[in-house]
Amino acid sequence: MGFINGGIDYFLRGRVGNHVGRKVDGDNVLAMRPAESTKAPTQAQLDQRFKFGLMTSWLRRLAGVIDVGFKDNNKGLTPRNAAASYNLANAITGVSPNFTISYADVLYSKGKLDLPDTPAIAVTTAAKLDYSWLAVTGDTNALPTDKMTFVVYNPSKDKFLTLKGAILRSALAHSLQLPPDWSGDTVEAYFSVVSANGKLVSDSYYVGSFLLL
Repeated sequence: MGFINGGIDYFLRGRVGNHVGRKVDGDNVLAMRPAESTKAPTQAQLDQRFKFGLMTSWLRRLAGVIDVGFKDNNKGLTPRNAAASYNLANAITGVSPNFTISYADVLYSKGKLDLPDTPAIAVTTAAKLDYSWLAVTGDTNALPTDKMTFVVYNPSKDKFLTLKGAILRSALAHSLQLPPDWSGDTVEAYFSVVSANGKLVSDSYYVGSFLLL
């Protein structure tokens, strides 16, 4: 069912007959519903559908950090759609039908804020990752008050742990506690930075794959 907001000359929302109304970047758009195809999908179409489902399912659980990290994507897309578009093009690997996510190429944040120098992780305690980084020197837009966000993914359990903006850049280190039952698992570790006022973000950074104690 469709609804007309403000009269016949205004915004149609939803479906009326073979017409669909929606709002795109503030403009009212009225389009015909596409005809249903009777052709079987090609292998390329099947592959694209599989890759789309694979990536969007993975990214969906990072919505909270993506909404911040991709908010200034300059493509007229929602942050989540922009993240999906980027990662579909850059972070899927493998040959049909064995596609997988390339963890090292994933971005959940994309921006111009400078990352810290020499980021690293040490594994010295059970179910913990000890992040460390150095202050940026020289010509930079980095500030000590910038906030760090950490993301860790456990492939064997298909679970994420995120810590958003709780640590200042000036801390130069943080020991991230993970669930105790992650001990012995291999995890994929990332971080990103957002300015104190939330206006600037960095690219997310893949630190690496780590076997937990």
